[in-house]
Amino acid sequence: MSTTVLNINPIATLTRDRFFALCAANPDAKLELNRDGELVIMSPTGGETGVWNLEICTDLGLWNRQHQKGKAFDSSTGFSLPNGAQRSPDAAWIPLEKWNALTPAQRQGFLPLCPDFVMELLSPSDSRSQGMEKMDEYINNGCRLGWLIDPKNKQVAIYRATKPVEIRQSPTSLSGENVLEGFVLNLENLWN
Repeated sequence: MSTTVLNINPIATLTRDRFFALCAANPDAKLELNRDGELVIMSPTGGETGVWNLEICTDLGLWNRQHQKGKAFDSSTGFSLPNGAQRSPDAAWIPLEKWNALTPAQRQGFLPLCPDFVMELLSPSDSRSQGMEKMDEYINNGCRLGWLIDPKNKQVAIYRATKPVEIRQSPTSLSGENVLEGFVLNLENLWN
């Protein structure tokens, strides 16, 4: 998936509501807004990335259904981060307490919070540095655990709120640790 960043600040300011309206008017476009108010336009993913994203979301969703401790989200869900960025991670999760604190209207739009868990899966054309910047942004906005999965280089960068980034080479699995207790993501097929 390739991305294009447009600085539209000289002609318009995209507030949260305006950005939501822009996304609603262009439902086939995958759009994000970075903290500087720049519009991020992303192309659709390729087949392999789409397969793996679905597999990861399925595993997270099944774990969540079994444990019922929160809500899991796919890549089409928008989050309004505290720093003003509007992001859509490839997979995300929040505890029930956060979900239950939202009003019905808040649940309908981009969720006004940062997920406790996020996962980003790099496509072959994705910039690793941009992925790392997004992960740092999530952590700086309240995310407790994040995975940046790089199939091309067979690496996973694990982001935690209280520790430095940990890079693992070809791990066979990832643990949800104390954020997604009992969740284990098998990665063996991803590397093959």
